[in-house]
Amino acid sequence: MSRMPFTDTHVHFFDMREPELAYDFLGPGGDPDRTAFVGDYSAMRAERYWADDFIAETRFHNVERVVHMQAALGIADPVAETTWLQRFHDRLGVPHAIVAYVDLAAADARETLAQHCVASPIVRGCARPSLRRLPHQSGLGGRVRVAWRSRTRLLRRPLLEHVPAAAALAARQPEVPLCVDHALMPRQRDDEYLREWREAIRLLAAVPSTVVKISGLGMGDHTWTVDSLRPWVLSCIEAFGVNRAFFGTNWPVDRLYSSYGDVLDAYAEIASGFFETEQRALMSGNAKRVFGLE
Repeated sequence: MSRMPFTDTHVHFFDMREPELAYDFLGPGGDPDRTAFVGDYSAMRAERYWADDFIAETRFHNVERVVHMQAALGIADPVAETTWLQRFHDRLGVPHAIVAYVDLAAADARETLAQHCVASPIVRGCARPSLRRLPHQSGLGGRVRVAWRSRTRLLRRPLLEHVPAAAALAARQPEVPLCVDHALMPRQRDDEYLREWREAIRLLAAVPSTVVKISGLGMGDHTWTVDSLRPWVLSCIEAFGVNRAFFGTNWPVDRLYSSYGDVLDAYAEIASGFFETEQRALMSGNAKRVFGLE
């Protein structure tokens, strides 16, 4: 079917044959809770998922731009992944942007950030593994537009307390965009949880420098349908507005639950009630602006 141009803001490439790049979805040391959330991901444990493989899988889906999110968790030198990704970009043009790993609470955060920028001119931000130790220093942006994301159990109810801290940090540093990853990674699908999650989303959206990435919803809804995704997608758009929201697929992780076209078709159907210009902004325009891809 004919599709609008799509900018995929959340993909992972990996190569299990290269120890310094091996994609460990559980993170260093393993994470049983994460396994329970994602489900059995043995089908994703191929030797590799390169940019070549992504292009082959998505070539009929009008993917206009691709943003790679840090995948090689716990490796000794996170810059090695950026260098590896830059080689794909040089050869294939994909990815078009990189969100690399930097521990912003570490003493050498500035140095690591600078090394990423030297390794690749397409670095656009940095990813944090947790919001539990938010840094308070300013001026970390440099020439990189920093986007923090949470890869932890952020929205288990005991951790909702970290959302006000994230909102406060974003408000203190309005020059640094903060990207709310995976729609704040909802862990449950009951009505009570939906209400709590909406409150957290609205709190973050109240800060003008925040944006939301709607992605990875299959991880918490393995048998999802368009109707089961609809309230989460629309709540994000309603809270952040049509100019501060965009989509990603979390590929190849969410391949465990659907095909690539299924995800794009679901996004398109849910967004079909918006004006065409707004749909184009949600599918590609906003992401291109936020990640400097225009």
